[in-house]
Amino acid sequence: MTLGTEQHRRRAFMAAAGALALLPVQQALAALAPSAAAPDFTLRTMAGPNLRLAEQRGRVVLVNFWATWCAPCRQEMPHLDRLYRKYKASGFQLLAVNVDDNAGAGADLATKMALSFPVLFDADKRVSKAYELSSMPATVLIDRDGRVRHLHRGYREGMEETYDQQIRALLKE
Repeated sequence: MTLGTEQHRRRAFMAAAGALALLPVQQALAALAPSAAAPDFTLRTMAGPNLRLAEQRGRVVLVNFWATWCAPCRQEMPHLDRLYRKYKASGFQLLAVNVDDNAGAGADLATKMALSFPVLFDADKRVSKAYELSSMPATVLIDRDGRVRHLHRGYREGMEETYDQQIRALLKE
């Protein structure tokens, strides 16, 4: 009976330790769950000045995390630019957060692609860590009240149609 009780205690301890180890991960993921407040940030823009997410309150914001080495990111950029041009007059903002170690590489590609939306630089990965990125690209749609409404990890052809529908719905709210 003692051996069985000891095994039970050991199993209970291991289960509790495992649950505690996962708690920070679960809390971080909950922070990005739909309807949670989007983590605020301030980053330098390609144009020079800093841009703060909280200053975009009242607009629907799409934050896209990308890197020059990410082929799906480069594939997605022209689609994002079309969405930005289509909805910017309706209260929509698109912020492209480049996570390359060298901001110059991101600036060069953005210039070459003639992107019309703000490109921001997160070379120290502070913002991408706050958003718990696990894949590239990662896209977060934020409503006018600063709450996360949609999360998209990765990109596949046709995703821009989903973005379009979600942006339109948020703009109508």
